Amino acid sequence: MIYVKTSKVTSEKSLEEVSAIVKDILNDVRENGDAAVLKYEEKFGASNRPFRVTQEEIDASILQLTEETKILIDRVVERVSAFAEAQLKCLQPFEAEFGEGIQMGHRIVPIDKVGAYVPGGRFPLLSSGPMVVAPAKVAGVKRIVACSPANYKGGIHPAVLYGLVKSGATDIFAIGGAQAIAAMAYGTETVPAVNMISGPGNKFVAEAKKQVFGKVGIDLIAGPSEVMVMADEHGNAFKIAADLLAQAEHDPNARAIFVTNSNELAQEVIKEVKEILIDFAADSPAHVSWQDYGEVILTESVEESIEVCNVYASEHLHIHLKNADEYVEKLRNYGSLFIGEDSSVVFSDKVSGTNHTLPTMKAATYTGGLWVGSYVKVQTHQKITGIGVDFLAQHASQQSEIEGLEGHKLSATCRLASLNEVK
Repeated sequence: MIYVKTSKVTSEKSLEEVSAIVKDILNDVRENGDAAVLKYEEKFGASNRPFRVTQEEIDASILQLTEETKILIDRVVERVSAFAEAQLKCLQPFEAEFGEGIQMGHRIVPIDKVGAYVPGGRFPLLSSGPMVVAPAKVAGVKRIVACSPANYKGGIHPAVLYGLVKSGATDIFAIGGAQAIAAMAYGTETVPAVNMISGPGNKFVAEAKKQVFGKVGIDLIAGPSEVMVMADEHGNAFKIAADLLAQAEHDPNARAIFVTNSNELAQEVIKEVKEILIDFAADSPAHVSWQDYGEVILTESVEESIEVCNVYASEHLHIHLKNADEYVEKLRNYGSLFIGEDSSVVFSDKVSGTNHTLPTMKAATYTGGLWVGSYVKVQTHQKITGIGVDFLAQHASQQSEIEGLEGHKLSATCRLASLNEVK
């Protein structure tokens, strides 16, 4: 394996600085509520507007949208919801008998209150709200608290706001960054505390979610975008370059990585990326992202490329291979898989229906992306009667004796006594 283009290594010091900044923000919001949130909103460039987005503001904002834009967002909500509904059908409650008098099962119960973080970023991402909120609505969550930065004329972009409303958000707040995560985790005078927080964000949002985990649940660590494109000698250099830059433009810290067993294609892709970037806006994050974090890796074979993909465990894995279907079973670690050169990651980003909130920073080695199942609890139950009491109580009593747990033994044996009285 040879690195044709290497990326900058993020220093431990940089990670520690982010962690320390976020820790201070979380502690401040936990102790000082709205006052602290307002302080950080003003510090990081937002206005000092009211946090809650009122119905009047929502109505006025939506009037600014064209019918074409609303139709596009409606389609996103419809497709994301449809995919979530299909997934939910796979989650079924059950109850069965596991021996006479022993009934056990589980219920599928939606989480009560969910916090949905929707990034503002450089561009209004029309799909971000539906991706995070619609599956929660489908799951049956009753209260969905959404936060998004007030970085569009002192408020949330009308298209983002419309997407939140159509997807089912019950409370919407114009708050961004780590302070939004803190507000939803701990609650303030204005923002209700939630049980779980979901949604992607920059490195500060990702770190904030990591630090509040335990106080609340989180979906996953979804930081700056990642894409790994794998191709053999049949790959189309222009399409590959376009796919790399589509994710690189999300964030200056985004990672776009190309792995191939063809040195000729590796060089062509590097050339294409440079040529395409000439026409990108000078302030596009893609320039910094590709320069600092872009990588091109040359392998000896497709098999070695597959192993590289499994080690990197990227958020998006796009395989540009001649017979792509043949290799799917060998790929284990990815947030979402895109099979064939025309299965663009952009389709999932926008409208195909699978969720684009996906694990980054190698979290794909142990979890998948956000889905309707993220918003429900699988809660077990049992009902023990008759012979089942006799069997389990005797076992539990004997095991408790060996373990030296007197209370456990008593709790088991008193059931035996009750059973004998009935007999």
